[in-house]
Parts: sequence; structure tokens; C-alpha cells
Amino acid sequence: MTEHKALSILISGASIAGLTTAYWLDAHGFDVTVVERAPHLRPGGQALDIRGPALEIASRMGVLARFQESITHLTGVSAVNSVGEEIYRDTERTLTGGQLNSSDLEVLRDDLCKILYEAVCDRVTFLFSDQITAIEQVEDAVNVSFSHGQTRRFDLVVGADGLHSGVRRLVFGPEKDYLRQLGTSYVATFGMPNFLGLHRWEVIYQNEDMDVGAMVMGLRKEVDARAYVGFKAESPLDYDYRDIAAQKRLVADRMVGGGWVLPQIVEHMVSASDFHFDSISQIRMDEWSRGRVVLVGDAGYSVALATGQGTTVAMVGAYVLAGELATHRHDLATGLTAYEASIRDYVLRNQEDAVSINSELPSSKAEAETGSDSKLNYPDFGAMTHPFDIKDYAALADDPT
Repeated sequence: MTEHKALSILISGASIAGLTTAYWLDAHGFDVTVVERAPHLRPGGQALDIRGPALEIASRMGVLARFQESITHLTGVSAVNSVGEEIYRDTERTLTGGQLNSSDLEVLRDDLCKILYEAVCDRVTFLFSDQITAIEQVEDAVNVSFSHGQTRRFDLVVGADGLHSGVRRLVFGPEKDYLRQLGTSYVATFGMPNFLGLHRWEVIYQNEDMDVGAMVMGLRKEVDARAYVGFKAESPLDYDYRDIAAQKRLVADRMVGGGWVLPQIVEHMVSASDFHFDSISQIRMDEWSRGRVVLVGDAGYSVALATGQGTTVAMVGAYVLAGELATHRHDLATGLTAYEASIRDYVLRNQEDAVSINSELPSSKAEAETGSDSKLNYPDFGAMTHPFDIKDYAALADDPT
């Protein structure tokens, strides 16, 4: 029997979408390389939710038990006013994770990435501290230039490099053609000392006008907390997403006079090494592949924070992309077409939910209160999970030889 060389695939981005794609491509017999601009897995980030179909995908990857061991173990959420007095508390759900009795899992982003990385790092080549600078598509391959000067040839390039994807910019054009901002809200996340002494608890604060707020999540009193700081602007802001120092100044200026412990939070934010700031935005595209380049996760179809489904959608997209490429490994164009056809309706349903929720979120505390129970009327992310029919690609895939 004649052996054929495994197709070589380059993935840009070592986060949820990229690592999940790498796992499944390797499982299906492809030769996989992952390039990541950072010198190591990026620290920090939000608490991420693994829901519905993503739980099944994690189980098939053999990482579900590790996900379960790494959950946040939150026990509730409370809201405070500008002087720190508790307005209400809820021990049945949290803001970030939803109902506590749900089968869904909430895991800090860096913990989730570490688990996914360890599931594949001994079988996949990783190029840290490097990035793609140019992509040239030829008839039967893709020539890729890297920032360190080398040029390599691959059979396919996967852009899994997030909302501000460099692969998307190089192949599909400028970000402004695809980024759709939902309102004018901005959120920063970072780690900081747990000076509030929170133990498996979230605290929410918003000023009276609901245009400045913060949420602090503390998993254990003796370890750092995870902070979210946000604000609404009068109109969309023009800022450089690569200039972290300027973003920190922007957030700090917006927090002045905001009340509660915002001055202390901002002080810790300034020195945070895992700071991340962005708008609440989606990526909307008519196509996610062009020639031998394809996008997955936020790079092609960011859902936005509003529904808590971004991680689930990214894992579904990664699983389907790898599976359809394996099913059609002798005709990559057909595999890419099948990938888009398989998940487009699913992606759009999730994106439309985010648009709808963003338009319905309360704009004042009076609107936010639900009545006698004094709970805040925020959506239950778990109830917004869409089902997805997960194929058994191991049975469908073409013989790699």
C-alpha cells in the first residue's frame, strides 16, 4: 500500500480555537504547526463557559474530567452600591456562569488553555514568539513568511488568532470590513490581589447611570482575584488595540469619580501584566475560507461577550473544521465548503442572540431591578445554549493514507 505524506497545516493562534483545532487535526493524521505571537500561553483572561455541544467535544478529547476539576466553584454573586453596601445577593447563579445547578462548566481562560495545550503539545509543533507576516497562495500550497525571517510552505493555513486576526487582515482585507460593534461598551479584564477577601464569590458594582462598572471574582482568599472593569462611551472609540499602556490610561480616565473601590482596582490594573481590553464586538463575514486559508473561532465569527457562548462556538467550529478536512482530505476545497455549510446557521443563531441581548440590557438600575426579589435582570447564559448535531468524524474521515 502506497503511503502518502501527511498534509501540513499551520494554525495561527494558541488559544481556545487554535488549540482545539490543533488537537483534532492531529487526531485525524495531519502534520500540525501552531504559531503564537506571545512567548508562551497568554496569561489571564475571563472566566469561560463550556456548554452543551462543547461538553461532548471535550469528552471526546479526553479533557472533560480536567475541565471539571478546574471549574471556578463559585457559590454566588452580590451587588453593592457606591459606598460598598450590599444591595442584594444570589446563591443560585452568578453573572458569568449562570445557574449553579447547571451541567455547564466555568473555567478561567488560562486554566482552560493550559489543559488544551497539554492535551496536544507533545504531538504538535509550537512556534512561540513568532507570527505570520505574509501569506502567498500558489496553486498547490501556501507560502508563509514569519517575523523571524523564515518562509515555509504549508498545504493549509488556519487563522485562529482572535477578534483582531492578522491572518484575516492579510487574506480577507481590513478589520473594519468585518467588525460589528454592539453598542459602545468596553471591557477590561486583568488579575489583581484579592483585597476584597472574596472566596468563591462575585461582586458586581455599577454606578447610578450604569455607564461605569466593575465585577470582581475571587476563587480563594489567598489567591489573586480576576477583575472586569467596563464603561459605556458616547460614541465608538478610536484606539490602538496593540497599545496596552494607552488602553490602561483610557480605562483609568473613565473610572475617575466612579465610586466604590474603583480607585484601588485601577491602581492594580495599571501594574497588571495580563491586562486585556476591547469593545463588545462581533466579526461578521460572508465566507470564512479563501483558497487555502480558513478562519475559525473569533477570527471568523466572534459572538461577543453578551451570551457566554463564545468558547462553545469556537470549540464546535474547531471540531467541525478538522472533521470536514479529514472527511475530504483529498479535496480540501470541498472540506472547507462543508465546514462553512455545517456551522453557519449555528454561528448566526448565536450571533443574533448576542445582538438581541445587547439591545435589551438595562440602561439604569431602575430598569435592572426585577421587583420584590431585588435581583438584577441579566440573561441566563445557560438558557441560551443552542444544540448542535456532533458528527462522528472518526468514522467518516478518509483514510489518511
